Amino acid sequence: MILFKKKYLFTIVYSLLLIIFTSYILMDTFIFSEVYDVTDNYSEEIKEKDIINNKKVITDTSYKDNNISININTYREYETNIYVADIVLGDASYLKTAFAKNAYGKNIVDKTSEIAESNNAILAINGDYYGVQEKGYVLKNGQIYRTISKNNQEDLIIYKNGNFDTIIETETDINDLINNEVYNLLSFGPSLIVNGNINVNKNTEVGKAMSSNPRTAIGIIDELHYVFVVSDGRTNENKGLSLYHLATFMNKFNVKLLYNLDGGGSSTMYFNGNVINNPTTNGKTIKERSVSDIVYIGY
Repeated sequence: MILFKKKYLFTIVYSLLLIIFTSYILMDTFIFSEVYDVTDNYSEEIKEKDIINNKKVITDTSYKDNNISININTYREYETNIYVADIVLGDASYLKTAFAKNAYGKNIVDKTSEIAESNNAILAINGDYYGVQEKGYVLKNGQIYRTISKNNQEDLIIYKNGNFDTIIETETDINDLINNEVYNLLSFGPSLIVNGNINVNKNTEVGKAMSSNPRTAIGIIDELHYVFVVSDGRTNENKGLSLYHLATFMNKFNVKLLYNLDGGGSSTMYFNGNVINNPTTNGKTIKERSVSDIVYIGY
């Protein structure tokens, strides 16, 4: 009888210890947090050199580090303020696009500045506003989102190496673009300058839009040398630009290819935490319109 009790007691103690041990393992895995010291393999000397080599020089209208150079100038032409960001990159990977709320879909929108800040953008402009269209290719940062082509739609394609070109959607298979290392596609238009020559006339317009509007455009001058352009408009102070005015003005900057993006109330330029231009939809209030996507410079 005594032997039976001892054996029974041993079983209870063993079971309790097993439960405690198992509970500890589970809690250690899923509940307890541990902080580990991560040793940096760089010596202090290399760290210091790294900081010096990547030192940022920032003003209200410029940014420069080891990889990115941005200079923004404001011009006054056609009774309108025009903001031109001259951009030189060390690598094409710093030219990116981003979705509102980092999500693809219809009616997913946010302000250009909000999208820019959520992606740590240094410089940004509104994109092609793909979200208001039922058709038209959508290819962003190397991934295809929409494969339905739109008749007579001319797109800007940006290769992985940073070069620009244009395509007609109905003449191009979007899968071929990926195979040819196209990394981003912007579907708005039209092209304003092609091969250094003005590609629009005085009557060219987007749909039934007014001839004078706020405008947004992106262009390439040379390898890894770009321009972002935004103009004001729809106010007493700023009349706005026609597509021909914008192309004529930008032609003096030796732009090889200049492509028109979504304009009007969408036109916004963001730089280093601030909106540079005066975006407006109706001319009565200066505020950003929410959009589907942006083009930006950043890491």
